[in-house]
Amino acid sequence: MRAIDVKTGMKIPWDVRYSLSLFILLSSILFVCNGQDYGTPGEDGGGAEPPPEMAHCNGIFMSYNFGSREREYPHVKNVTAQSWAFKSTAMIVNAGREELKGWQMFIGFRHKELIVSATGAAPMDGDYPLDASNGTTFVGSPNTDLKTSIETAGDFTQISANIEITGTLFGVSKAVTPIPKTIKLTNDGWECPAAKRKGGSMHVCCKRNPKFKNKTGLKTKFAPRRNGDLNIVYDVLQSFDSNYLAQVTIDNDNPLGRLDRWNLTFEWMRGEFINTMRGAYTHKKDPSECLYSKAGQYYKDLDFSQVMNCQRKPAISDLPPEKKEDNVTGKLPFCCKNGTLLPPIMDPSKSRSMFQLQVFKLPPDLNRTALYPPQHWKIDGVLNPQYKCGPPVRVDPSQFPDPSGLLAVTYAISSWQVVCNITKPKAQASRCCVSFSAFYNNSAVPCNTCACGCNDIDTDTCNANSNPLLLPPDALLVPFDNRTLKARAWAKQNHMPVPKKLPCPDNCGVSINWHVSTDYKNGWTARLTVFNWRDFAFEDWFVAIDMGKAGPGYENVYSFNGTRVPPSNRTVIFQGLPGMNYLVGQVNGTNPLRDPPVPGKQQSVISFTKKNIKGVNIPEGDGFPTKLFFNGEECALPKHFPKKSSGHRHGISVLMSFVFATMAAFALMMD
Repeated sequence: MRAIDVKTGMKIPWDVRYSLSLFILLSSILFVCNGQDYGTPGEDGGGAEPPPEMAHCNGIFMSYNFGSREREYPHVKNVTAQSWAFKSTAMIVNAGREELKGWQMFIGFRHKELIVSATGAAPMDGDYPLDASNGTTFVGSPNTDLKTSIETAGDFTQISANIEITGTLFGVSKAVTPIPKTIKLTNDGWECPAAKRKGGSMHVCCKRNPKFKNKTGLKTKFAPRRNGDLNIVYDVLQSFDSNYLAQVTIDNDNPLGRLDRWNLTFEWMRGEFINTMRGAYTHKKDPSECLYSKAGQYYKDLDFSQVMNCQRKPAISDLPPEKKEDNVTGKLPFCCKNGTLLPPIMDPSKSRSMFQLQVFKLPPDLNRTALYPPQHWKIDGVLNPQYKCGPPVRVDPSQFPDPSGLLAVTYAISSWQVVCNITKPKAQASRCCVSFSAFYNNSAVPCNTCACGCNDIDTDTCNANSNPLLLPPDALLVPFDNRTLKARAWAKQNHMPVPKKLPCPDNCGVSINWHVSTDYKNGWTARLTVFNWRDFAFEDWFVAIDMGKAGPGYENVYSFNGTRVPPSNRTVIFQGLPGMNYLVGQVNGTNPLRDPPVPGKQQSVISFTKKNIKGVNIPEGDGFPTKLFFNGEECALPKHFPKKSSGHRHGISVLMSFVFATMAAFALMMD
């Protein structure tokens, strides 16, 4: 039997027609199959096709694919200084049989990357733009947990996360494809081999460590709570269709951490606004911001003059103590301390803050279970450590004592944890500084030039990069502006050169002098003096010193309270005695037209022993702290310490030490 071609009239054999039909049918099937998307679906159902290597992974599969880059302005000839805008994609898939809770994916960037944005995840190390030059860890947002393919029937939206990364990188020529050094899963109990690379892609399959033993304790439905220097918990206590009541608890868990007059900010992502608050307040209350927003369009009958705040990024502070018993804004545990969070080693009752806020929602979130915490949390104080906060992570609901007084507990509806950790201040970014002096050297080594920055001064009149001039010890008692004549005279007397352009000041509001007073066979002593150059006082102040190998030799402090910080006992924390816990601010001199301002001061002698400590050499640096903290802020240390020369004038040095101590004591008595 033959078919006839309509156009040519030629007869086509049946076997040929059958072959052609079969070919067309197979081509159609292949076309349909290629149109299928097996990648990670987004909201539109599309996504990247998973690599074939994932089929051989029985665990957590992760991949990184470099997309594209474009040269940024300014265009420079130096390859290492040229910046490039780049786009890349990372993917994590649960290809195993065990649910992964609170996934954490580390990407080992190594080209001075600055991450500008990432969808599908949030960085643990801070907010955007994020310096990821040493790598960064991403966590799920909003998908924090990865279920298994078995329990979801292979639903990629529940077993995987796709991260679209946009950022800037430096120092890579056009011929080189910039990919990270490594990618790995950082969750406890998982181990990852070295990632395999090919071109601009890399992948790895991580598996459970069979020798890892889970920590004993109750199993959690959500991610386990983590430890940090500062822990913030966002609890939803009541929920309604259009609004909910949340409670924010801030715990200071670092033995040297502290906040004074804390300011907290975050960002609402879904149009929420704060209607009322208890235990805290927002810095701005502008009804017009509400009326001309989506909130004003939806809540047409709401009196926005009574609404607390409609900003996308509200700034929140603690209430003063006099508001503690206020029926409307107070009467909440751990509130109303003027924003003071002390280390738990000083006073556990003052290491927690708490406030509540009523949050109104907008469509499409008008149901009781549509609960989303704010993102991009930041917290800071007046002169305190600088914290970097991670994203909010869903944890098991918090427990509270039953308000009826019965032996029962109540639970929050939903809870999220934000972990903040202290960061080391960058150069010229501290907020306090240290000067060194010793009985065996005539000169004091002052604070570093621009130790606390030089952004607010004219550097055309001073040198921001030169070392500070050595000073006579008594010059440390006066403000920097009054030291110039003393510095010049001291340099001339000791035959030291004076540059034409003098060094800039340290610009620190608080400075600490560490003076080595004595050094003998079995021990040594030092004197600590704290200067407050600001115009306000510090309540419950403290200073902590890390003395390195000489730290275990700490014996006693005579005008402060001293406490060793476990477990190493090399760090000692000092605080004022009862009645001396105020470090007063700077005041005018006796005659303001003639006398310089007088800083607030606190001073004490500290004794150390050399017993059972080998190799302690005080003049060679063991008598000076390796780290010093004021109210939790790590202070900038001098680059050098006073050295003992063979021809030093011992008698004059002792005399200068006596003069400095006498003048400081006299100034303290005059306060």
